[in-house]
Order: sequence, then C-alpha cells, then structure tokens
Amino acid sequence: MLEAIATAIEAEDYRGAAQLLKSLLKGDGCAVADRRNPWVQFYVGRVQEGLGKTTEAEKLYRQLLPQVTNPKLMAQVRQGIARISALKVDAKEGAIATALAAPGGQTLGALILEPLGNLDKKAAAQAFGAVMNIDAYTARLQLPSRGWRFYRTGKMGELQYYIHQLHQAEIPCFALPLTKLSELNVFTVQYVAAGGTAPTVRCLNSEGQKGTLSFQWSEISQRVEGRIPLFESVVTVDAKHRIVRKTQLQDYVAFCDLHLPGRNCILRLSEHHYQFLNGITLTPALAPGERDTVSQGWQYLMAFLEENLPSAFVWSDFASFADTVLDFRETLSRIPAQLDLDRRQSSLWDPAFHLYSGLAYWRQAHGSPQSQLPPSF
Repeated sequence: MLEAIATAIEAEDYRGAAQLLKSLLKGDGCAVADRRNPWVQFYVGRVQEGLGKTTEAEKLYRQLLPQVTNPKLMAQVRQGIARISALKVDAKEGAIATALAAPGGQTLGALILEPLGNLDKKAAAQAFGAVMNIDAYTARLQLPSRGWRFYRTGKMGELQYYIHQLHQAEIPCFALPLTKLSELNVFTVQYVAAGGTAPTVRCLNSEGQKGTLSFQWSEISQRVEGRIPLFESVVTVDAKHRIVRKTQLQDYVAFCDLHLPGRNCILRLSEHHYQFLNGITLTPALAPGERDTVSQGWQYLMAFLEENLPSAFVWSDFASFADTVLDFRETLSRIPAQLDLDRRQSSLWDPAFHLYSGLAYWRQAHGSPQSQLPPSF
C-alpha cells in the first residue's frame, strides 16, 4: 500500500494518493503502528502540500522532523519544509511588488504597533514573529502592552503588506505615509482672546505671522498632551580634576495640541509660548502683589480645556512612544518639529512630538482612537 501511495504522489495524483491513505488509515485492518508510521505521516503531509494545504503540511512536517531517524525520510521532510518556505517567499515578494506598484506604494511611511489589550500575548508573539520572520521571544519584546511602538519605516507598499498580514493575525497596528504630516497646518496659540461657545485664539502660523482663529468647541475632536525635555550644556570637573562639558536635563515644557479635522489644522499650546497675562482670565482672583507661576497658569489652562472639551479623546502616552522612536534619527531629522523652543542645539524630542500628534490626527481621522483593528492608510 505504501508503494502505491508513493507512486501516486510521484505522479502528482494527490487525490488518488489521498484515497489510498484514507483506505489505509480507516480500514478495519489498520493497526496503531500504521498510523504512527513516519512514512505514512510524511505521505499525509505530501498530499496536503500537493492539494495546496501548505499550512497544514508545514505543521505536520515540523512535528515529524524531530521524530525521524531514517536519513532518507529526514531529507524528504526537510525538502518539503524548504518547498513550502520557498512558496511563502515567492508569494510575499509578489504581494509586495504589487503593492509597491500601486499609487503611493513608493512613499516613505511608518508602521506603528498598538497595545495588545486583552489579546493573548504569547499567541500574538508567535503570529507576529511568523509575519516579521523573527523568533517568538524577540517578537514578544516588540509587542507593546500600553502606548504605541514605532516599529519600522519603509515604502508604503511594503508596509501595507505587513499591515494586512498583521490584521489577519488580529494584531492591532496601522501605517502612515510621512508626507501626511506636511499636509497639516499648525498654529501656535499665544492666548485665548475670547471664550464662550465660539472661542477665538490669537496665534502664529508656521511662518511666524500673527492672526486670529475662531471656532466651535465641537470642532475639536481630540487633544494630544506631552512634556518635552529642555537640555542645557554645563561645565563640570571630573574625578581627575579635568574640565568636562556635558549636556544635562534642565526642565520639561508641557504641550497640548487641539485637533480640528474639519479645518485640517492643529492648535498647538505650550507653557513656553502661551501668554498667560493676555486674553481671557483663567486664574481665580489673587491678592494684590501676588502672581501665578507659569506651571499654575498651565494647570488653569488645562482645566479650562477639560471643562469645554469633556468628551474629546486625550492622547497622553507620548513619553512611552518617544522611547520607541528616538533611535530613528534619520526619520526624525526629516520631520519639521514646529515647536519653536529656541534651543541652542536641535533635539529629536521636538519632531518626535510632532510625529506623535500627527499620527494621532490621521489615526483618528480613519477610525475611532479606541478601535482595536484600524485600517491602514
């Protein structure tokens, strides 16, 4: 019977071989030894492979390989695994080539991994590792439990392929063409000139020109909050009494972006630029001679926003996102920061925040911020 099965497989008569295997395994005279015969299991895998059930065949081959001692059978099992691996590579390369040829496929983009939520992290790591061709342990370290992970950059066509594969594995993620960031108009708010249901802000555009902008609170879809570090260069003396110049943390500057998708713009507030002595009164009455600190003024401003934007979604995981993106120096160097912190030396923290806010803007524009499986765009 085994010779007949082997002959049918060699002739690529996989359905005929399947019938023979069915007769062998379900016949009244079938012994347990026949079912456990590694050659029988191998032929089952070959039939599955021949019928296009490559996932099942590969799984069987990999389960069988550690049990095989026969050199001839071991070689054939390895060949089966190699054939299926080659098919996967060909299918992947073909899909990526098609995606790259599509409009926008050559545009530089970023792939962002989102928190797994209640998903089984072990199973997700195995699926992620299979898609990205990395081991499960490394994959587990890459998958975020909270906040976004800036995973990689690449051409959008290639990233779209990975997004599709990861979504099939129910791993939350999305991709964004970095050119989308330049489509946003960013206005630096100097102060809120008028409150009420239709507030007016005094602001600067990207060219530094002054102007005013009036809007409805309902136009603001979400807020993005973050703290940007300021650094200073100091001179110290080391243990060997040598003068050493080093950079150290000086302070943090709080930022808050308001997204107005209907106007394709971002209102950017910061405690560095906001003129707390101008515009509407945010603070309670003070005794003569008393003045609020900038930090207190910022807290009053945030309370004012929370009061008028009770249902707006708030993105506040910038710190964890920054930890994953600051190593992408070349990518960040291409992104205009639009924070205007008057630094003596440029910092990657500035474009990192603008990137985070821009990702949140386009992420929300293509699906709910709380959606587990957003579409790629």
